[in-house]
Amino acid sequence: MSSEAVTTVYKVTGMTCGHCEGAVTEEIGGLDGVTSVKAVASTGQVTVVSAGPLDDESVRAAVDEAGYELAGRA
Repeated sequence: MSSEAVTTVYKVTGMTCGHCEGAVTEEIGGLDGVTSVKAVASTGQVTVVSAGPLDDESVRAAVDEAGYELAGRA
């Protein structure tokens, strides 16, 4: 099993400010294996670094929980 980190960029709609970035970062950051989350409201991009590939449905649920919509991978 590889221990190489995986970086995935997601497109999230509805983020407009730093508070939005924080909410998305907090929810995705709570997923198993996630080591880093960088959300940018101006582009709608969320860069996630994790120990292994993430299940898109888990990410979608986390984004929904934060109150935003996952538009897919960027």
